[in-house]
Amino acid sequence: MEIFDKVEDIKKEVMNTIENQSLTYEQQTYRLSKIAENVMDYPILKNDLFYEMYNKGKICDLDEGHAPYAPRYILPDYEKLLREGSEFLRLTPAKNLRQAINSLLIFYHHVPSITRFPVYIGSLDTLLEPFVDEVNDDVIEEIKLFLIQLDRTINDSFCHANIGPYETKVGNIILDIIGELQNVTPNMTLLYDSEITPDNFAEKAIKASLDSANPAFANLSYYKKDFNGIPFGIASCYNALPTTGGAFTLSRIRLNKIADDSKDIDDFINRELPKVVDTLLHFMESKIDFLVNKTSFFESNFLVREGFVKLENFVGLFGVVGLHECIETLSAKEGKTLVLGTDKEAKELGVKIMDQVEELVNNFTSKYSPVWNNKFMLHAQVGAANDKGTTAGTRIQIGKEPDIYQHIRTAARLQQYFPSGTGDHFPFESTAEKNPKAILDIFRGAFKLNMRYISCYKEDGDLIRVTGYLVKKSDLEKFNRGEQVSYDTVQYAQDPLNEYGILERKVQNV
Repeated sequence: MEIFDKVEDIKKEVMNTIENQSLTYEQQTYRLSKIAENVMDYPILKNDLFYEMYNKGKICDLDEGHAPYAPRYILPDYEKLLREGSEFLRLTPAKNLRQAINSLLIFYHHVPSITRFPVYIGSLDTLLEPFVDEVNDDVIEEIKLFLIQLDRTINDSFCHANIGPYETKVGNIILDIIGELQNVTPNMTLLYDSEITPDNFAEKAIKASLDSANPAFANLSYYKKDFNGIPFGIASCYNALPTTGGAFTLSRIRLNKIADDSKDIDDFINRELPKVVDTLLHFMESKIDFLVNKTSFFESNFLVREGFVKLENFVGLFGVVGLHECIETLSAKEGKTLVLGTDKEAKELGVKIMDQVEELVNNFTSKYSPVWNNKFMLHAQVGAANDKGTTAGTRIQIGKEPDIYQHIRTAARLQQYFPSGTGDHFPFESTAEKNPKAILDIFRGAFKLNMRYISCYKEDGDLIRVTGYLVKKSDLEKFNRGEQVSYDTVQYAQDPLNEYGILERKVQNV
């Protein structure tokens, strides 16, 4: 939370920003706009419990800003763009691959988000496949330049593209070249369905993942059950959200901090947790009220006016972190030493805690989000600054991972609570490149256990999936030395890689 009490404090922070040699001009501009936004008050009363809980670390708004003036995540209808064009952008319907790519690149420039860059750029293979009759060098070059343009101009790897579930010519081209390109943007997900996605295509995706940490795999059939016919895409880190809509906001609770203030498990479940959840739910509703009723976005933005997004398709994301440490703290107060991933009783306690979180969140009715029955969606948040000692979402703490099969059994059970946003990532030894089928078999087994989202990367590769997004280790080294790096996300990776042990994840073999 950034609160300025004096004008001098604002001036000092502005000066710090424009003197910072590690920030590019764009990054300075964004920071200066955030300072201006944070001069405003939060859209809640100054005596709201939110402030006390925020200061104790129980609640975190992820520094979204005090006065949000655009939704956090936006998933426009890109098929409509290519089919009909855009009056505001003076774009006509696309007739060939070059026009389709040109229209998409122009459109992306005008899609805002919490990062100011688009966090969802559509299912690229589905969008471009109708414009590719045959694969030749010109087509490959067009798509390669498209991907390079995305990486160099969307300077934030929370930008997310989808491919699959069907094997396509464009999908194959993308998977063939992303290892060579070594781009951090876009983050990619293969919408995988073992009944639809051919093995050779999935194994090619595994090889690409080992080389470039892209794409991750989403359990498409499981997500389809949740969304029950509502069109959706995977955005930002790994968030499943309605398309032609998105997410208004994402805030979160730190379960471990709530446990610190609880006498025992019963006190946590029946007194502390309900109080914190209720406070965050009402804070989020106030933010959404402000965004919908006080700002211009849903009144005048061309995305709304031309039907690329619709108010009724946006939801609130209620985030959770720190389950691992919460279990350890609560069990210690009961005289036990339980470790998630190792002890059966720890998983049972985790399920009990998440049952309660789910019930409390689902008991709240929002004025918004008819697409999700006026409820907020649960989200396993991946971590942020000041999260040292707090494990992302419901993951097993790094350094305490069991063998991969036990790890997956535990993760799969806990991922089931999160229709929007959860995932576990596994580094593999370099020799795994020779046996992508074995990793695909592991992923298939995980999905049979109802795991939602899983990814892999090579232990000694330059690209790494940090929490959900990608960075290059070499870029972090530059940033650590005070050098500029073109994309924002490297700033957010500094703590996770330098302080939180992301590079120490247990390396798997097959």
